[in-house]
Amino acid sequence: MSKLILSLEDGTLKEYRLDRERIRIGRKPGNDIRINDAAVSGEHALVITILNDSFLEDLASTNGTKVNGKPVEKCFLRHEDIIEIGKFKLTYVHEDAPAPDFEKTVMLRPLASPAMLPASASTPDVAPQPQSPPAGQAMAAMRLLTGPSAGRELDLVKNLTTLGKPGVQVALITRRPQGFFVAHVDGDRSPVLNGQAIGFQSHPLQNHDILELVGIRMEFFLR
Repeated sequence: MSKLILSLEDGTLKEYRLDRERIRIGRKPGNDIRINDAAVSGEHALVITILNDSFLEDLASTNGTKVNGKPVEKCFLRHEDIIEIGKFKLTYVHEDAPAPDFEKTVMLRPLASPAMLPASASTPDVAPQPQSPPAGQAMAAMRLLTGPSAGRELDLVKNLTTLGKPGVQVALITRRPQGFFVAHVDGDRSPVLNGQAIGFQSHPLQNHDILELVGIRMEFFLR
């Protein structure tokens, strides 16, 4: 399990285990990690943990969030990353830090839509994917049902796959031993699964489930 270690001005440390999917950081009461300082926004940042992976999202804070000295809006966290919020620092510690997983999708990439594609692009901006999943694991894909790329299929062969438009609506699909799960990770509006908003919890995906994301309907199916 991962944790955040908060360094206080007097040199003491406080530990917060990332034992829930969402951990909020901010000045207001009710945050999971409360930092009562004027430089910290009421709701400053969010840490989302899926399986063994965590990533950080700045919640449009006034003074911003840095990771290892660089301003970020959202990023995957790696063992011993230093998160800076105001004058406070939190160290991300992955207690079972694994070897690098080159199968992860680490960038949020948009699906095909005139408003989402780069001006020169003609196909969806998705990361190249391996031709087959690890041995012994089910093969699955998303088939786009609407939009300019209707009919296109995206193989879900990575441990983490992000779909959608950053800042608008993003869903994360994870491959787990129990199967595939979908979670809402960015944007004000929750993606819709089989006609129901998925909210802030992970949901298992079943064969032929219909996911609606950034105005595009897509079908999850097992090959």
